[in-house]
Amino acid sequence: MIKKLAEELKNLESLPEGISLGVNDCDFSVSEADNEVPAVTAFKNNVSRMKQLLSHDFRRPPPKGGTSDQESIGSERKRSSVSSGRRSRIHREFLSRFVDSQTLTARLEDWFELISEQSGQKMSAFDVPFELIELQKFDYALEGVSFQQLVRMPNAVYASTSDAAEATAHLAIEDFLHASVKGLWEAFWNQDDPMPFSVACLYNENLKFYQAEKAIGNGKLNGLCATGLLLNNPRHPHGKWDHILELALLRPHIRSVAAGSDRQLSLSVLGEALFYALRILLSRSLSTLNFCQSPNCAYVLLVDSQYGGVVKVEGDVDKLELDVCNVYDCSVDWIKKHCKVSVSPIDRIWNKLGNANWGDIGALQVLFATFHCIVQYAGMPKHSIEDLAADHGPRLQTRRVARQLGDSRVNGHGLFQFQQRSVSPEIVEVPDESIQIKYEEFIMKLEVGSVLWLEDSDQQKGYQINDVVHNNEMWYYIASPVKDPGKSLFLYVGSHPYQLEPAWEDMNLWFQVQRQTKILTVMRQKGLSSKYLPQLSASGRIVHPGRCQKPSSGGNCDHPWCGTPILVTHPVGETVADMVNAGGFGLDEAIRCCHDCLSALSSTSSADIRHGDIRPENILCVKSGVRHPYFVLVGWGHAILEDRDRPAMSLHFSSTYALQERKLCSASDAESLVYVLYFACGGALPDLDSVEGALQWRETSWSRRLIQLKLGEVSTVLKAFADYVDSLCGTPYPIDYDIWLRRLRRNIHDDGLGKEADTSG
Repeated sequence: MIKKLAEELKNLESLPEGISLGVNDCDFSVSEADNEVPAVTAFKNNVSRMKQLLSHDFRRPPPKGGTSDQESIGSERKRSSVSSGRRSRIHREFLSRFVDSQTLTARLEDWFELISEQSGQKMSAFDVPFELIELQKFDYALEGVSFQQLVRMPNAVYASTSDAAEATAHLAIEDFLHASVKGLWEAFWNQDDPMPFSVACLYNENLKFYQAEKAIGNGKLNGLCATGLLLNNPRHPHGKWDHILELALLRPHIRSVAAGSDRQLSLSVLGEALFYALRILLSRSLSTLNFCQSPNCAYVLLVDSQYGGVVKVEGDVDKLELDVCNVYDCSVDWIKKHCKVSVSPIDRIWNKLGNANWGDIGALQVLFATFHCIVQYAGMPKHSIEDLAADHGPRLQTRRVARQLGDSRVNGHGLFQFQQRSVSPEIVEVPDESIQIKYEEFIMKLEVGSVLWLEDSDQQKGYQINDVVHNNEMWYYIASPVKDPGKSLFLYVGSHPYQLEPAWEDMNLWFQVQRQTKILTVMRQKGLSSKYLPQLSASGRIVHPGRCQKPSSGGNCDHPWCGTPILVTHPVGETVADMVNAGGFGLDEAIRCCHDCLSALSSTSSADIRHGDIRPENILCVKSGVRHPYFVLVGWGHAILEDRDRPAMSLHFSSTYALQERKLCSASDAESLVYVLYFACGGALPDLDSVEGALQWRETSWSRRLIQLKLGEVSTVLKAFADYVDSLCGTPYPIDYDIWLRRLRRNIHDDGLGKEADTSG
C-alpha cells in the first residue's frame, strides 16, 4: 500500500516553486504486515490532503472580491499549459519511437499500390514539385552565378559496389551540396557575410551527423544513410533535426527510373524519403526556431553517382495523431489524409566524368529545392529570382554580339535574324564570310497591311495587321478579320515551342499567349462572361507559307513558323500606362477603373480564379463604339488556378503577400489595384531594385498613410477603399465586392451609368 502511495506522490505534477515533498529521499520499503498499522492509514489521509493543497495556485494571492469567472479563467490557463506540456512530451516520445524506415515503408504498400493504379497510364503517380517555367526562370537567374569548382566528384565510369566507390560518392555529394548552398547564398542573399550552413553525413545507428571524412575514417561508412544540409550550431556539433534544411539519400540505380524510362520510383526508395521527411517535420514542430516561411514542407533529394531527383513532402503535422503505442500506423494515416507528395523526374546531375552539370535540368531541380529550403530559414532573398533573371536579355545580347550573330535587336516582326558562324567563338574566332547562312526568307514579316492565317478548330481564319504595338516587354498587333474588316482585335504571336536559346521576352510571350489561352478557355468553360473581362476570339497555330511536312504522328515540320501559337482577343483599347503618359487619366477614370476592375475580379473569384499580375499595362480603357468608356482587366497569363501556380512579380505593383510568399491572399489583387490607382493618380513610385526594398517601401507607405492620402486627393471613396484593403492585406478574409461596387457606382458621374454598369458580368 505504502509503495503505491509513494508512487502517487512521485507522480504529482505542477508543484509550485519552492515546495518540495522530499519523496525521493524517503524509504518506503515496508512489509505487507505494515498495511494494517494506523500510521499507514494516517499517511494515506495525508496524501489525499496534500493533493488538495497542491491543487491551489500559490503563484497569486486569493482574489479580493474576485468572481468565479476569474477563477475559471485562471484554472483554464493552468489546464491549457499542462495540456500543452503533456502534448509536447507525447510529441517527443512519438519522435523517439519513430526510428525505423522499413516498418513505415512496409505499411505504405497498400497506399502505394492504390495511387499507382489510380495514375493509370501517367508516367508518374505524383505531381512534380516545380513547373518547367519556374525552372526556366531560375535557370536565367543562375546564368551569372559561379558555383565553386568541385574537388571530389563521383566517377560513374569506375563506379561499383565497392566501399571505395561508396565513400567517394558520399564525399562528392557533400561537396556538391556545399557548393550549391554557398553559390545560392552568395548570389541571392549575402556575398559578404559567411554562409550560415554546413553539410554533414547522417549515421543510421544514432541518427547523428558527422563529417564524411571523419565518419569514413572511424569505420562508419556502412552506417551512413544520408547527407544533410544544416544550420551552423557550434553547441551541437552532431546536428539537430530541427536544423536540417534538406537531406540527400544516396541510393544506387536511381538512374533506372530516369526521365524517358517507363519505370516509376520504387516504394522502398519513396518510403525512405517519406520517413526522413516526416522526421524533419516532426522535429520542426518541436523547435524553438523562428521560421521565416512555413516549416510544413520538407525536401529530400535522391541521388546516385550520376542522376538525382527531388521529393517534396508538405503537410500539417499538428493533424498527426500522436499515439506513442502505434507510431507507424498513425504516420501512415497522416500521409494518406493530410500529406501532399511531389516527385520530380530523375535526371542527370553529374556527367560520366563526375563533373556537375550545373545548367542541366537535373541539377536545376536540386538547386531550386535547396533555394526553397534556404528561404524557409533565411527568408526572402535580397536579390529575387526575377531581379537576376531580368539580366538574361542583356547577357544574351552580349553573347550574340560576341559571336557576330548579326542584329540581335527585336525587329518589327517580333523575331530574331541570325547569322551563324561555322566555328564556335569559345574555341577560336574565324571570320569566314563564304559560309554564312542567312534565314531571311524564313523570318516572319508581320507588317501593317500583311495578312496572317491561323488554324483554329480545323478551320483557317485570316487577319489583316492594322497596327504594330510594343509595351516595353513584347510586340503585339491590332488586326481585323479578313471577313469583317471593320472589327478590331488584339493579336498575339507566341514564341516557337522549339526555338533555340529563348530570350527573356519569350517567357513573357509564353504567359501572354499559351498560358492566357488556357485561362480564357477555362473562363469560357465555366461560363464567365463580363464586359470587363477579355474575350477569346480565336486561338491556334499559324499557317505558314509553302507545304507543311509535319509528321503524321504530330509535332512540327522544319519550317521556322510551324507550330507557332497565335491568340486573338477583344476588345481593343488604350492601356492605363499610356493614358497616364498622355495625361488622360483623371477623377472619373480613377473611380470607373476601380469599379470595372473590381467587377472583373468579382466575376472570376466566383470560379476561384485570381489575376496575379495587375499593373497599368494590363488594364485597358475601351472607348471605341461605346457610349461610355469602360475598363477591361487583361493579361491573365499569370492567373492562379491552383495552389502550385505562382503570380507574376512586380516590385511596384505586386501585393505584399505575393512578394513575401510567392502566393496570393484573398486581397492581393485588390492591393495591386490600389497601387495602380496610386500611380495613375500621380503617386510617386521609387526606384526599386530588390524585393527587400519593395517591401520596405510598402511598409512605409501604408504606415504613414501616404497611399490613402494621395487617393484622398482624388476621391474619398478611393481613400476609404484603400483603408479597407489595408485592413485585409495578408489575411484570409475575402473582399466584399458587392458593397464596394455599389459605393463606387454611386460616385461615377456619367449620366445613366448607374443603369448601365454591370457588376455581375
